[in-house]
Amino acid sequence: MALDRETLQELDRADALSAFHGRFALPQGVIYLDGNSLGALPVGSAERAAQVITEEWGQGLIRSWNSAGWFELPQRLGNKLGQLLGAHEGETVVTDTTSLNLFKALASALRTQRADAPGRRVIITERDNFPTDIYIAQGLSDLINAMREETGIDYEVLLIDSEAELLQALNEHTAVLSLSHVNYRTGAMWDMQSITAAAHDAGALMIWDLAHAAGAVPVDLNRADADYAVGCTYKYLNGGPGAPAFIWVHARHHARFWQPLAGWWSHAEPFAMAENYAPADDIRRFMCGTQPITSMAMVENGLDISLEAGLDALRRASLEFTDLFIELVETQCADFGLELITPRDHAQRGSHVSFRHAHGYEIMAALIDRGVIGDYREPEVLRFGITPLYLSRTDVYDAVQILRDVLHTGVWQREEYRVRNAVT
Repeated sequence: MALDRETLQELDRADALSAFHGRFALPQGVIYLDGNSLGALPVGSAERAAQVITEEWGQGLIRSWNSAGWFELPQRLGNKLGQLLGAHEGETVVTDTTSLNLFKALASALRTQRADAPGRRVIITERDNFPTDIYIAQGLSDLINAMREETGIDYEVLLIDSEAELLQALNEHTAVLSLSHVNYRTGAMWDMQSITAAAHDAGALMIWDLAHAAGAVPVDLNRADADYAVGCTYKYLNGGPGAPAFIWVHARHHARFWQPLAGWWSHAEPFAMAENYAPADDIRRFMCGTQPITSMAMVENGLDISLEAGLDALRRASLEFTDLFIELVETQCADFGLELITPRDHAQRGSHVSFRHAHGYEIMAALIDRGVIGDYREPEVLRFGITPLYLSRTDVYDAVQILRDVLHTGVWQREEYRVRNAVT
């Protein structure tokens, strides 16, 4: 295929996904390549938030927990989102944050293993996993070990660097394997089905973090026979900054799911105001406290758009666009020291592309100043999210031309681009 702008523009005109570009409110003159960190604003989401504030809160007041469906919203959204995850009805709930949901899943998995196989004390995760996933595992391990006189077990978090190392590490001591389906830094993707099977063969329970997968790549948790999954809604699902996350639990674990954060929303009868905790016997068991309704209401618009577009179509476009981006960067920016760290193999790639460069931060800062918005991750990594819901082939082409100009002119060397922001 010719890689000139005119040819790509013709392909864009014939692409059915182009119809979705107008469903997002993006600033003029911006090519947004950071949907892997924060999705764009869907048209209608601001209006939905205003409706919650001015009508449901302003007029309905406390009555809206019943009359506007606030109380059921986490489950209703969870069932919608579950359609993108291969989940069955009643297995997913939108609630809390990814970190809190991971804590719940890990705590429940360890308690289950303690009852079934008390010698299993090791949590395995990837060294290059998103830091919060590691911190939560380490924090939970430290908490349990502080009470070792009661448990008699010293828990351990084991970090691995490769699939070969992972498969070798799985043994009779492994309690839980916790991985991100798509790596936040490199975009590398695990084979969910084979890795889950390997964990189960070793007697371990499997937790998947879908933060960089949900809404970007096809996921079928039940087909993979996973045990737990968590993730966020503010990246490829376009739910808004800090939007509530989600937790999925296989139905076989529902009756045994132990809620370490036993808040009143997970109680069987929260408004009975009972003295003792009795967990709900359905998906509500996985919640904790009162839900953030305004931000939660904004999640639905993005979910509806993803469901309408279809993950298969989005995945085909994502792979084509990431291939295009990689080829353009490698042919047009070949002399500037960019090193691809994202897998070329489609089966091993998510929906963002990462290049390493010794001056990655400054280059990204210069790109953002020119209207091409990606982001930077240590060490030395420029990340570019490819989201076909609001990106075109022409956008990809234009972004690489601006990248080439930034590199060719050396404009990235300006002093102001060396100043680090709090969020990179």
